[in-house]
Amino acid sequence: MTNVELTQLKKSFGNVDVIHGVDLSIEPGEFAVFVGPSGCGKSTLLRLVAGLEDATSGEISIGGADVTRVDPAERGVAMVFQSYALYPHMSVEENMGFGLRMTGTDRTVIRERVHKAAQILHLEQLLNRRPKQLSGGQRQRVAIGRAIVREPKVFLFDEPLSNLDAELRVQMRLEIAKLHNDLSATMIYVTHDQVEAMTLADKIVVLKDGRIEQVGAPLELYGNPDNVFVAGFIGSPKMNFLKARAESVDGDTVSLALSEHKGGAFRMSGISGVAAGASVLVGVRPEHFDPSGSAQIETHIDVIEHLGGVSYGYSGTGGDDPLTIGLTEGDTAKPGQSYVAHFDPKRAFLFDPSSGLRIR
Repeated sequence: MTNVELTQLKKSFGNVDVIHGVDLSIEPGEFAVFVGPSGCGKSTLLRLVAGLEDATSGEISIGGADVTRVDPAERGVAMVFQSYALYPHMSVEENMGFGLRMTGTDRTVIRERVHKAAQILHLEQLLNRRPKQLSGGQRQRVAIGRAIVREPKVFLFDEPLSNLDAELRVQMRLEIAKLHNDLSATMIYVTHDQVEAMTLADKIVVLKDGRIEQVGAPLELYGNPDNVFVAGFIGSPKMNFLKARAESVDGDTVSLALSEHKGGAFRMSGISGVAAGASVLVGVRPEHFDPSGSAQIETHIDVIEHLGGVSYGYSGTGGDDPLTIGLTEGDTAKPGQSYVAHFDPKRAFLFDPSSGLRIR
């Protein structure tokens, strides 16, 4: 197992800076996921680790060795791309062993490694097939197998499930998680899908505009976000942000009144640095609405989505940021009617609307 260290890593394309001085430590055997919206720099950061992009400045260390200027083939990494990139005229076995053949590895060793990887990925019965005879999930397993046979120090995944349908994505997600458990290898995985990040990662790295917003375990980011961006990105459906005003402050307890919704004042404790009269954002996750909560919002339900085990009511759907309310079983909410939603202030979050930072 191998660690990865990024120190003040920067990348520019001409006059455009895309990675801004990233510092990151990935422990041996850790499954780290880079997540963020399109254009945030997550794939560029992965390609810098792989050596497919040259760093403008900073240092990349793998297993304690500085590899910043080392060729990709000498870094001890293997990459699985969004595209399967399989040779159509080769069998599964030939595709998986091709990289080893190019490095002059003994044929007996190649065969042993390929068959070992095939057992791990349940491809034993498919070794003689061509890629056109495989499903999308099987092709992706072959691409992963091609990485496994190289026995790399670090596995790199660049949105490997993007080309699969919803059912296959779930299946492959589970297979990649099991693969990590079986190999105990260091893995870095890039995705824009926060569900993939939450289910796969030991450590999530949330990126925005080429900078790290927050690093932490999935439930740590979910339960303790540092700012509005992380709070809104982690969690599905996304967190609601309600404009509010601090009516009064008593020690670490703030009395708040919502600015755009009726519902009366409510109190949040353990808060410092808020002055009476200040504008704030109150963050409430859809799943944290609860009829027993002491705080309430009077709103109008436009649409209800019934998803089987859970239902969501949407208010203000004509705007850019509708209010999303998780409905409990037996809830009487109906589209086109007024509704009073309750939540527990202890489960809410407070943010500064100017900086976007969490107020604690």
